[in-house]
Amino acid sequence: MTPNRPTPSRRRVRRIAVTTAVVLALAGANGPWLYRFGSEKYHAYTIDRPAYKAENGRWDVVEFPEGYRQNTIHAALLRTGKVLLIAGSGNDRKNFDARRFDTRVWDPVKGTVKKVPTPSDLFCTGHTQLADGNLLIAGGTQRYEKLKGDVTKAGGLMVVHNENPDKPMTIEAGTRFTGRANGKTFVAQDSVLVPRAKKRFDRGTGRFLGNDAGLGRVYVEAERRGARHETGAEDNYRIQGLKGADARNTYGIAQKLALDKRDFQGIRDAYEFDPVAERYIKVDPMREARWYPTLTTLSDGKVLAVSGLDEVGQLVPGKNEVYDPRTRKWTYTAKERQFPTYPALFLMQNGKLFYSGSNAGYGPADVGRDPGVWDVRTDTFTKIPGMRDADRLETSGTVLLPPAQDEKYLVIGGGGVGESRASTERTRLVDLSSRTPRFTDGPSLGRGTRYPQSSVLPDDTVLVSGGSEDYRGRSGSDILEARLYDPDTNAFRRVADPLVGRNYHSGSILLPDGRVMFFGSDPLFADRADSRPGVFEQRVEIYTPPYLYRGEQPVVEDGPDTVRRGGSATFRSPDAGRLATARLVRPSASTHVTDVDQRSIALELERTAGGVTVTVPGNRNLVQPGWYMLFFTDRDGVPSTARWVKVP
Repeated sequence: MTPNRPTPSRRRVRRIAVTTAVVLALAGANGPWLYRFGSEKYHAYTIDRPAYKAENGRWDVVEFPEGYRQNTIHAALLRTGKVLLIAGSGNDRKNFDARRFDTRVWDPVKGTVKKVPTPSDLFCTGHTQLADGNLLIAGGTQRYEKLKGDVTKAGGLMVVHNENPDKPMTIEAGTRFTGRANGKTFVAQDSVLVPRAKKRFDRGTGRFLGNDAGLGRVYVEAERRGARHETGAEDNYRIQGLKGADARNTYGIAQKLALDKRDFQGIRDAYEFDPVAERYIKVDPMREARWYPTLTTLSDGKVLAVSGLDEVGQLVPGKNEVYDPRTRKWTYTAKERQFPTYPALFLMQNGKLFYSGSNAGYGPADVGRDPGVWDVRTDTFTKIPGMRDADRLETSGTVLLPPAQDEKYLVIGGGGVGESRASTERTRLVDLSSRTPRFTDGPSLGRGTRYPQSSVLPDDTVLVSGGSEDYRGRSGSDILEARLYDPDTNAFRRVADPLVGRNYHSGSILLPDGRVMFFGSDPLFADRADSRPGVFEQRVEIYTPPYLYRGEQPVVEDGPDTVRRGGSATFRSPDAGRLATARLVRPSASTHVTDVDQRSIALELERTAGGVTVTVPGNRNLVQPGWYMLFFTDRDGVPSTARWVKVP
């Protein structure tokens, strides 16, 4: 008897049933993957819809060719429209030991990347835009830190005294110092120039009173390893190799020299970067070695260098100095004032400096951290009250809100001193145009945020993105969120989420086409369990704001390359009828959540036949000399591509 065979329809039903069972079984085992796959596909579809981009913008990742990648620590927009990306040794001791220092020039329009010879380790330098379009760069790394367990030779600060008023003394690296009481020998790790002594006279009679020794500072280490070479007290040290009067006049004095932790040590080197030749130009070194300094333009166009760790890893004790771009030389300020490293210092319209309290870390918890207004000329400092979470200003960001004429600042997030786990979700506002300025709370970030990146946009909003809840992204705490802040409504609006986490050693730069680039990120660990060392983020990310998806950018054509302070300039435009605002935006120089250069200045705008005329404010402290991006925006907030103009 022939067995019953399934009809084609029954076979099809059976195949469908078997297939369904297999799919359900796979779904049971791999449900999260299937859900994630479907979710990612739907998410990709959603964020690519024109309506979504017009409301939230879009993020794209740029990955340089392998041989051109680097650990970018600093970035600055050049007047050529290209971006200078500086790594130095890139927080990589292997690079430092090999004297391998990196700089790149990236063209975001053409997509080209160029390597630039880097003369010193400009890792953790300071920088600012100069009036002629060059970038001033000062400071960097002399030596990497060592944790206490890694220190094998006793060492520390040796202060070299020169009592000879007739000549300075040069102490070369490798010079040996032997204690007169302890008999222990230490070796200078660097060269140091010790100035001649100054003769001291009685002001009334003119009688000679004696000499004040010239002082030099040098880092020394014991000749041999081990705790038995530590010293416990101050001693006077003779300098081997000196004879006669030089031996009598020149000596060292050191306190305890021990196996303690060694902080990073700074250099005095200073350079100008020429954006046309795309090369570094060496200028006179600073008076003080600095690692983690801030450079801020003053009302006379000179540049103030503040704070930093010196050549022996100690916080520069309030010795601030000024660079003159005309002579390319440095001079000390008359008074001393101490700040923690990378303090956020902004030039105000009255010529004084506003210190928001934002900083990047090193320094005592109770010195120089109060926000206020500093008159450099008289060295008076007026504290500003009302700051909430004042003990969590380290790794906070500060931005001068647009338009800059209003002199309102937003302080964003921040954390506790050092490796503290504390962070704050607060933002704080201050209006310096008020007769009695006081901080008030702005909108919340929703969670504690260290290292927030912020960029002023041509439509007068501020893009705030990234950061992490914990120190250097510890415990997988990077924040993949972005917001637009509206100064008119004092409110945030969530926009598209970034694709890449950004914490320590990261920043953002507004580009001339209205997009924003993000660079860097140096997490301490690579996983939530903090079990694997972090990997430096070498990818660049570009955010295209919503306004670039709302229609064609207005076109602005012929016009002058120079606009004078207090004067007017006319530009031809076929879209003159739709132009509503004009802004001068100073190009950024960003590092360590510090960008004191960026500012957006409102210009008066008048439509003319076939174009527009803009008038520039006359205040030199508001409109500092230099190159600017001139943006025009239409009634919908869509900006033109910026024109580069110079304000002499």
